[in-house]
Amino acid sequence: MNFGQLIKELRIAKELTLRQCCAELGVDPSNWSKMERGVTPPPKDTALLERWAGFFGLTGEQRQEFLDLAFLARQEIPPDMASDEKVIAALPAFFRAVRGQELEGDRLKQFIEDLRAVHSPDQRPAS
Repeated sequence: MNFGQLIKELRIAKELTLRQCCAELGVDPSNWSKMERGVTPPPKDTALLERWAGFFGLTGEQRQEFLDLAFLARQEIPPDMASDEKVIAALPAFFRAVRGQELEGDRLKQFIEDLRAVHSPDQRPAS
């Protein structure tokens, strides 16, 4: 799912037309429609995105996915990931895997362990 699909699903789940949603959020309907269709990226203003997440009642993982998809729609790495040295160090391996280099056996297991370690605070070295 991409950001546009998500905001459209969230709007529909709230049983709002595009114009009703935009009126409540104070957003131009034409721009919102373009975001839903993936023509225009989401705004860079994180505070605005946070407000939208609150409007849709998103918390926890749903909120984080909303924000992550917004960054990815702009072809950006989320700031919390971009500032984490371990994440940045793991990205080349991730890119190779995504581009089709085969990861099998021990290399695949190590790759998975490395990714899990990135998201497990108890496995990160103390700063």
